[in-house]
Order: sequence, then C-alpha cells, then structure tokens
Amino acid sequence: MAANADLARSVRTYGNWRRPTSAGIMGLGTIGTAFLLGSLIIIVFVVMIGGMLRGAIAAAILSVVLLGVLTKDKHGKSTMSKIGVRMLWWKARMLGAHLYRSGPLGRSPWGRYQLPGIAAPIRLSEQQDSYGRPFALLHMPVGTHHYTVVIATEPDGAALVDMEQVDSWVAEWGHWLANLGDEPGMVAASVTLETAPDTGTRLKREVLGQIDEEAPEFARQVLLETVEAYPHGSSTVRAYIALTFTAGRDKKSNPEEMGRELASRLPGLTQSLSATGAGAARPLDAQELCEVIRIAYDPASAVLIEEARAAGDPFEIAWPDVGPTAHQAGWDKLRHDSALSVSWTMTSAPRGNVQSSILTRLLAPHGDIARKRVTLLYRPLDPARTAAIVESDLRSAQFRATSNAKPTARDLMEARSAQATAAEEAAGAGLVNFGMIVTATVDDLDKEIDARAAIMNLAAASRLRLRPAYGSQDSTFAASLPLGIVLPMHLRIPVEIREQM
Repeated sequence: MAANADLARSVRTYGNWRRPTSAGIMGLGTIGTAFLLGSLIIIVFVVMIGGMLRGAIAAAILSVVLLGVLTKDKHGKSTMSKIGVRMLWWKARMLGAHLYRSGPLGRSPWGRYQLPGIAAPIRLSEQQDSYGRPFALLHMPVGTHHYTVVIATEPDGAALVDMEQVDSWVAEWGHWLANLGDEPGMVAASVTLETAPDTGTRLKREVLGQIDEEAPEFARQVLLETVEAYPHGSSTVRAYIALTFTAGRDKKSNPEEMGRELASRLPGLTQSLSATGAGAARPLDAQELCEVIRIAYDPASAVLIEEARAAGDPFEIAWPDVGPTAHQAGWDKLRHDSALSVSWTMTSAPRGNVQSSILTRLLAPHGDIARKRVTLLYRPLDPARTAAIVESDLRSAQFRATSNAKPTARDLMEARSAQATAAEEAAGAGLVNFGMIVTATVDDLDKEIDARAAIMNLAAASRLRLRPAYGSQDSTFAASLPLGIVLPMHLRIPVEIREQM
C-alpha cells in the first residue's frame, strides 16, 4: 500500500491554462460594458426628447440586443454571434462562395487545380538550409505576408517508456515552445498529427527487395502472405510542425531573402526538437509538401503516389495542381474530391490537472475514421508583452472576485489561477496562446455519422470540449493542414476586439 501511495504521488500532472478575460459588468467585456453604459445614456436622451413611449421602445430594442450578447451556450458563443455567423453563411450560399470547381472545366481561366478559399494566395518555393537540405518555403503574399517552413518528425511514442522520460519530454517541449517567443519574427506554430490507413506499398517494396532467391519456398510464401495481409486494418501516423514567420512591416523581403535568413536558423530548430520526443526531424522539401496537401484534399491519390514511388517513378506534383477538383463547403461538413470531412475546434481545454497521456486516445487511429488529423495551434507571445498581459488578466480576475458581495466559486478559482500564472511569468516562464482543430475524413459517405460519434467520444475521454466549425468548414480544414495559416490574422473583426467583447 505504501508503494502504491508513493507511485500516486510521483505522477506528474499539468494544468493552470486559462483564457484571458477583461473586466466588465454582468459578464460583459470592456467593449460590452461601454455599449451597456452608452445604451443607458441613449435611452435617457430618447425619453427626454421623445417621451416615455419612445423611450420604452428604445429600451426594449437595446434589451433584446444585450440579451442576445449575454445569452451564451456551453461553448461560450453568444446568441448574437451565432445569428451573425448564420447570416454570413446565407450570404455566402447566395453568392455561391461555398462552391469551387477547378481544372479545365473550372471557372479559373488558367485551368489548374489551385487551392481554394483562404489558402488560394499561398505560393511555394524551395530553398536550402545551412546543412544543404532543401526545404519548402510557403509565402502568404496577401494581407499577412507570412512565411512558413514545415518540419517532418517521427515521434518515438510513449509505449514502454519510463514516466521519468515522458516527463522530461514534456518539460523540453514546454521549453521549446517558450523559446519560440524569442525567435525573431515568429508569429505562430502548429503541430499536425495525422493518422491514415497504410497502403502497404512501402512494406511490400521493403520485403520484396530483401527476399533471398535461395530461400526455402515455405519462408517465401509466409513473407508474401504477410505482405498481403498486414496492411488490412493497419495505420500510419505522421507528424508535421509548421513554423510561421513575418518579415516585419518595415522590411520588404522576397522569398529568396527570407529563405536565406531562415536557412541558418532552421538546423537549430530541428536539432532542438530531438529532446522533446519528436524523434528525427527534418524539413520537408517542396515535392513532399505537395504530396501531403494533395493527399489531404484527395485521399484516393495516396495509393497512386505510393505505387509510383515504389516503382521508382516519383509522382511529380506542381504546387498549382495540389488543390481539389471539386470542393463544396456545407454548414457542418466539407465535400472534397473522393472524401468528406468534418472539422471541430476546441472551445475549452480540460479543466483541472491532467496527466501527459490525456490526448492519447484522441491521437490514436480509430476504426470508424479513415483519416484523422489533430492540429495544435500555438501563438507564442513576445516576452516584452507577457508581463502586461498577465497583470491585466490578474486585475480583471480580482475585479470580478471582489465586485460582488458573494463571489462565485468559479470567480475565486479564476483569481487564484491568474495569480499563479502571474507568479510563473515573473519567475521566467513564457506565455503561449493555443488552440486545437480536429478533422475527421471518411471515404464512405455512410460512415459520416459514425465518425462524428467517434470524435465526440474521443473528445469526452480527453476532457476536451469541441464544437463543429459551423459555417467555416473549408477555412478550418485548410487551417488544420501544415500551411502556416494563422486564422486570427484573417478575421474581419480583429481578435483583440473580440477578446474585449
């Protein structure tokens, strides 16, 4: 019993992540509180000028608006925001913006298979780092002017690994994320883990190339039967890390200049990943990245690409041809070429303390989902701004805890959590905004319901709260790919204003 108690005490847990909020009245943010006070002033002027009847009408209208802002669901979405999303979706449908056709029969005059939607402006070039390794460099020339490099990793996995080693990996991963805030021009990072069915082509090529011609017939038959039977039901797991940089507002650089700047920094970024359990890390070249994006939009092409590679005739794909032939976004799903995908976004991280294996079931392959992609989105904060952010969040949490005569238990808990975050930041810890996108892809339309149920069960096991990306399935699908798309930078309403509301 004593040994079990010591083991329970030695298990390391993680937590204390919180969503920064602003002080306000009745759960409103700073802008919402200003709107409330302004509404009261407007009502007073209406009563003074137009009388009590018109004042009552104005009060009723403003009350309905405030009620729509204050009424929120379990995901924190207000009624007013959901109405706005629905109206924008209806507008997109009327304009036909949810439909995309490419190729010779498409509407584009150049007849290529360009990426649709938010990923359409991205351009691809290939550079070389200081080790002579080619790496793909993505450039978003519209709006953000971001540059992205993609790193392929081979995670070791936690099977038969001591907990001390796992804890060390988690600590090193935290240090690696914190150090991203010190990288010049670093905007965001994403980690994409994709599980997909194994085509068996690589195994077949490896086995057939190693068979001895003088081997016994029985041994040869066993190997051939293994090659034919093993791929059925097996899966492959791939991991990609996309690092997004900006050249700055004052520096107008082209891809060649940015490639030379990142060439000297990329080896250090890949080498530091080895201590995090990511395994061997190397930058993806342009052709490999084209294959990854092409397979994501058309999973049926994975078999053709693997067979061409096994035959020694690599499948050459140009960047203008990696997009889908047909692409139709629905309210809660996305139809693209040979598959159908549904994407969810995380609205709430696990409450309380969790262990390092909290996402194991969500990341593992699932029999009801042909392809599953889990993307963790990170936005490192500048160390020069972290102190001001945590102090502002601490003041807001203390204001909510002390503004009521009987504060709720949740307000008191948030005040303690904000205090702990401020203490950790003062001790030198970094801050990172993070989110998650989960995408399930099925090649059989009849399996859509099973895939949805599977994701909900996996999210519950991981203590996550996921919400379907209603009205923006196409943009969320593109953001889940290793393309370096930073969604907050593409919003019509800036994220800073959204947080204040």
